[in-house]
Amino acid sequence: MRHYIKLHEDDNVIVALTDLESGSTLTINGEPLIVKENIKQGHKIAISKISNNDFIIKYGYPIGHALKEIEPGTHVHTHNIKTNLNDCLSYEYQPNLKPDIKPLMDREIRAYYRKNWEIGIRNELWIIPTVGCVNKTAEIIKNEFLAQTENLAIDGVFAFSHPFGCSQMGDDHETTRAILQNIVKHPNAGGVLVLGLGCENNQVEVFKETLGDYDEERVRFLVSQEVEDEVEAGVTILKELYDLMKQDYRATALLRNLKIGLKCGGSDGFSGITANPLLGYLSDYIVRSGGTTVLTEVPEMFGAETILMNRAKDEETFNKIVHLINDFKGYYERNHQVCYENPSPGNKAGGITTLEDKSLGCTQKAGTSNVIDVLSYTDRVTQRGLNLLQGPGNDLVAVTALGSAGCHLVLFTTGRGTPFGGFVPTIKVATNHELAIKKKHWIDYDASTLLTASTTEEVVEDFINYVCDVCSGKWTNNERNGHREIDIWKSGVTL
Repeated sequence: MRHYIKLHEDDNVIVALTDLESGSTLTINGEPLIVKENIKQGHKIAISKISNNDFIIKYGYPIGHALKEIEPGTHVHTHNIKTNLNDCLSYEYQPNLKPDIKPLMDREIRAYYRKNWEIGIRNELWIIPTVGCVNKTAEIIKNEFLAQTENLAIDGVFAFSHPFGCSQMGDDHETTRAILQNIVKHPNAGGVLVLGLGCENNQVEVFKETLGDYDEERVRFLVSQEVEDEVEAGVTILKELYDLMKQDYRATALLRNLKIGLKCGGSDGFSGITANPLLGYLSDYIVRSGGTTVLTEVPEMFGAETILMNRAKDEETFNKIVHLINDFKGYYERNHQVCYENPSPGNKAGGITTLEDKSLGCTQKAGTSNVIDVLSYTDRVTQRGLNLLQGPGNDLVAVTALGSAGCHLVLFTTGRGTPFGGFVPTIKVATNHELAIKKKHWIDYDASTLLTASTTEEVVEDFINYVCDVCSGKWTNNERNGHREIDIWKSGVTL
């Protein structure tokens, strides 16, 4: 069994792959290293003497600096490291682009074709409230419809609650409407009922007028205050949509038409070793197949942003990334917060020490592909390839943003575990085997096999096959357990 891993030849720390006891001996580059204190798996150990203020090097990059002298064989963590991060920076474009590579043979999946020829990997009936006041009404309409429907012939019926749509001003109001409109037009929905109250800021009539192109046969609207019995009216509309959707069927589609979101939450010391690199391999595969992947969580790019900047396809895209990073730091400053107040307590318990440590692991989800475009929050994907999306690290907000941008599903890595899921299938990928075993009802895929498999290619191939199965109808655990939620980024005043 491997007891540690050195991630880059320049590193002055290693990561424990198992719990190590004080006094145990490791062999580093042919030389013995005595572990001088108990070290938990996922945590870092110094392999050479590190002087006060010297950089701590992991993944080949600084993840902070030493607060005091650190002896070889000792624990390297929050008690003796401090971040190097600061506020907004200036950057210079130093391209490190991946050369054009021969495209891969495309894979086939089974999906639904919509009227505009977009594909959906689910055929679900959705109720989207324009305002939080009708959340419960939406749930009652859904339950009444299901009570009157035997042998459901579609993939499911869901009402997506949220607390917004009224008492919002300016950008918050526009953002709420835009995110909900993107959800309404998502191809995983074969039919949508947009449910309003009647007196809210997010008026149904304006919502409809600004929705853009949509399938008028499959998207219907109901204002509760305008009918005598909103539940009866809602159930009638759902039945009409359901009769149309029952005729839909899966047909052969190509992987290059997929858009896949990349996200992590509850990271640990194994995230940058197993699950995030696995997503990176898959992202590169999807991009080479002609498909699209989207990376968000801007605060978890801090400290690793230059890696992404130097992979920008051109200087215009580079400047977009600079704006993405510095604008988000400005968001922190405007709210009188420091941009490096991360990682979380759970991250630290799992072995992550600084935001640079976390970011250098997180950005591995994007693989090595060139960055094709940068999207603002509420934007939809328009270019094939690797995209960056403005959004916070918060799991619900970020996954909702990825789905709103057009992602058919989200790949979500975790070292601590979480049951949640977005409004699109959310594949939970465990960074460590213990979590995968303990939370089998949460976790869909165990990425720790990267440490035990005979070849990396073997695991990547298996993971690609699994993702294709999900796209063709196999349920994820969040779907099986009924965990489907949305959340919208709020940054302004509530009236």
